Amino acid sequence: MPKTRADLFAYLDDLGIGHATIEHPPLHTVEESRELRGELAGGHAKNLLVKDKKSRVFLIVAREDLPVDLKRVHGLIGGQGRVSFCSAEQMGELLGVKPGSVTPFGVINDTEKAVTVVLDAGLVAFDPLNFHPMENVATTTIASDDLFKFLRATGHEPVVVELPVAEQSAAE
Repeated sequence: MPKTRADLFAYLDDLGIGHATIEHPPLHTVEESRELRGELAGGHAKNLLVKDKKSRVFLIVAREDLPVDLKRVHGLIGGQGRVSFCSAEQMGELLGVKPGSVTPFGVINDTEKAVTVVLDAGLVAFDPLNFHPMENVATTTIASDDLFKFLRATGHEPVVVELPVAEQSAAE
C-alpha cells in the first residue's frame, strides 16, 4: 500500500520538518490552483513525471509558470532521447499518486529509487515552497531547505538545473 498524506506528515514530523497544510476543493491544473490559493506565500510548482527512451523516470519540479521545453530537457537532466509523460498507472506505481496530484512528496513511495528528482533552480530560490500532500485536495507548505532534507532522507538526491524554456509562438 502506498503511503498516505497522514504517513507523509508523520515522516515530516520525524525528520523535524515544519509544515502547514490548507484544505481546498480538488485542483487539477495550475490555472485552478492560481484561482483558489489567494495569497499563499512562496513558490508554487508544476510537477511533471516523465520517462526517456530507456524508460528512466524523472520527476521534474518546476515553477508553475515556466513553459518547460520537453523537446530539450532530456539534455539537461541526463535523459536518453526526448522525454514523454508517464501513464497514470506509472504515477500510482512509482509515487502512489493519481494524475493531478503529482508531488515531490510522492518519492516517499519510491522505495526502489527508480525516480530521479529534477528541481528547477528558479523554484527552489523561493522560500517557502507549496506542494500537494499526495492528493490534490490540499496544499502543504515547507521551507525550501526542508524539501532537500526530505528528498535526501528518502534516498533521492535532487538534481538542480536551469530548465530550458519552450519558445512561445507568435500567436501566444
